[in-house]
Amino acid sequence: MSDPLSTRLTERLGCRLPIIQTAMGWIATPELVAATSNAGAFGFLAGAVMQPGELREAIARLRDLTPYRFGVNFHSFQPGAAQIVEIILEHADRVGAVSFGRGPDAGMIGRFNDAGILCIPTVGAVKHAQKMVQLGCEMVTVQGGEGGGHTGSVATTILLPQVLDAVDVPVVAAGGFADGRGLAAALAYGAVGIAMGTRFLMTAESPVPAAPKAAYARAGTGDIIVSTKVDGLPQRMIRNPLLGRIEKSGKLAMWRRAIEAGLEMKRQTGMSWGETLAAARNMTAHGDMPLAQAMLAAAAPMMIQRAVVSGDAENGLMATGLVAGRLDDLPGCAALIASIETEARARIAALTRGN
Repeated sequence: MSDPLSTRLTERLGCRLPIIQTAMGWIATPELVAATSNAGAFGFLAGAVMQPGELREAIARLRDLTPYRFGVNFHSFQPGAAQIVEIILEHADRVGAVSFGRGPDAGMIGRFNDAGILCIPTVGAVKHAQKMVQLGCEMVTVQGGEGGGHTGSVATTILLPQVLDAVDVPVVAAGGFADGRGLAAALAYGAVGIAMGTRFLMTAESPVPAAPKAAYARAGTGDIIVSTKVDGLPQRMIRNPLLGRIEKSGKLAMWRRAIEAGLEMKRQTGMSWGETLAAARNMTAHGDMPLAQAMLAAAAPMMIQRAVVSGDAENGLMATGLVAGRLDDLPGCAALIASIETEARARIAALTRGN
């Protein structure tokens, strides 16, 4: 009998289990990716928040931490994107996949395909999945509205079958997954595996400091909301004092926050004001949006970094999937992945027995 947990995902990526750890900014470090990959899943490195030199160092460290292949996430609008693509291609022997939300064109996707690197974009709408396949992507991750950070309004249980019916490439399910029951359900829908962010954020190997980790563990589903006040786009986050102030803020406060974020971006990257404004606009993928909103798009990463890197759970933002509302533990990656495998196999076996 064939193994029900052996899918096109495991075949293409070389991992033992059809589980992907997503590339959360500042969280998907070499240590977390290695812990994930060593436990049998497939981890993505958060290259989208790295400068080219930082990514090169992170990949070198990751090569030492795990013998397995791993993925790299990037955005084609980030500073140094052209160099980052070349760095990824230089490591095609170990980089098994790239993920991205938007940006790469058919030519760039073709270069990755030719190098044997699987392109797995994350999409939140049927039309976006179809577009990515047209551009040459051979697998897609579908994130329903339960997912963390920027999110859509269509639940995974609706969006996943819509995309499965619309494209002819393997589909990975994301948004609301945390355990073996979810993996079994995704496979039953026809997906080739699941992708999880929040569940891996809430692990022992996650670099998130203790205070925000505790906030994630305490949060119930009623403590998690979708806000459009952060950068004008829907984002799912945990309620805290900063988010409360943002929700109540007027235009003047939003401009002040945007300017502060621009100054911080300049400090961290060394970019000029012109380059900072251009980067902010590119991050939104809409060149005609108001300047304040474009700057606010730059503000969000800085405020998230304040929580997940600096550990300020009250004055930083905590992006999260809705699934955090039912999680209250911080297991190690090996224990987490083992429990998902055990539960998934048990649920699949129960279904085949008719129980």
